[in-house]
Amino acid sequence: MTSLFGTDGIRGVANTHPMTARMAVDVGRAIAGYFKAQAPKPTLVIGQDTRISGEMLASALAAGACAEGVDALMCGVVPTPAVAYHTVAAGAIAGVVVSASHNPFYDNGIKVFGPDGFKLSDEVEAALEKRVLEAPQTAGTRVTGRVRPLPRAAEGYVDFLVRSAGAQFQLDQMKIVLDCANGATFEVAPRLFERLGGQVTTLGVNPDGMNINAECGSEHPRILAETVSRTGADLGLAFDGDGDRLIAVDEKGRILTGDQVLAICARYLSQRGLLHNNQVVTTVMSNLGLRAALGQMGITHLSTQVGDRYVMEKMRAEGANLGGEDSGHLIFLDHHTTGDGLLAALQLVRVVADEKRPLSALSRVMRVFPQVLINVTVKEKPAIETVPDIQRVIEETMAALGEGGRVLVRYSGTQPMCRVMVEGPTEETTRQHCEAIVAQVRKTIGA
Repeated sequence: MTSLFGTDGIRGVANTHPMTARMAVDVGRAIAGYFKAQAPKPTLVIGQDTRISGEMLASALAAGACAEGVDALMCGVVPTPAVAYHTVAAGAIAGVVVSASHNPFYDNGIKVFGPDGFKLSDEVEAALEKRVLEAPQTAGTRVTGRVRPLPRAAEGYVDFLVRSAGAQFQLDQMKIVLDCANGATFEVAPRLFERLGGQVTTLGVNPDGMNINAECGSEHPRILAETVSRTGADLGLAFDGDGDRLIAVDEKGRILTGDQVLAICARYLSQRGLLHNNQVVTTVMSNLGLRAALGQMGITHLSTQVGDRYVMEKMRAEGANLGGEDSGHLIFLDHHTTGDGLLAALQLVRVVADEKRPLSALSRVMRVFPQVLINVTVKEKPAIETVPDIQRVIEETMAALGEGGRVLVRYSGTQPMCRVMVEGPTEETTRQHCEAIVAQVRKTIGA
């Protein structure tokens, strides 16, 4: 992995290295310089979420692209998957999103899509990083690029989503509560579901630049769950700040995991012969219950390292069309080149409508094993297997759980954190084991 790019692009505290305007200029220039030979009139698509630092960084990226003679097409505030869509639709050399996803407002990030709408490989990211670090101090061309808005960026993305649902699909006054996390879906999500005939109640649709993901959205679905129960809605749908994650709530106000949504959709597609090679791809973070549920349905489960782009790479290599992460990154490869919270929401709502069963009944396809995940802020990131005290506690926990659970300890690819995840037979036992590992991590490498 490169030093700039983590598991999902470049990320950090806005206005602090590496998320500075100067760095964004260099990154924009590097992207433009790397890809511009692929088109006779090169353009770069740029979008952002609602963070207060978004305009600063998007403008800097555009300036860097223009310095390389590449035009910048500005989408404004749109979900991350909208940028992937417009990159392909506009015939652009690449697409860039200014967003830190589910992180708080003071963070920001840069995600890059290639001309095919897919996230970049490790090799391409390494090549871009080399260009960034070797950025020249003078302009490379007298004929600079220009900055212009991309017409109907939000509307065009909604049109694309409607087409993905099928010409005849209607919600028939289904009552839906949407939580848009005061983020990039705050306009397009209500517009989409109202256009398809839903009765929509909205939460998190008043962004002020600093309230993105603040006790709302996919990371904090409690208020959504309460609203679904109080209003008698058919279901609730929560998105993260940049709109590439989905967390669903059933009509009883119970929060479903991304794995449960995957299990529901896998069953639906498999029964109709639409699940390619009858397989589903997820990461090592997926709940043991998903593997068990897929096995009972006769569906093959394939696993990758953490990161939705690694899921996508495995899906393309194996010919799968469904995959994702328990966090809510869900990929429907027949419809899009990246994880898309709104598209996933449409696919889930379609299952509810076609099956004529409530979401609570559909979710019974999978039993969720008790899982506890605790994040520990760390001062350094040595390989876990090289830290004897931490490794000893992990091995003791794994021996105690046996076949009835599992342990996964890994570092965040975007933050100074160690993530400790334990699954086990009961909530109490699982939490005790997780806290024992966490205590040792804090003692050994905690900040």
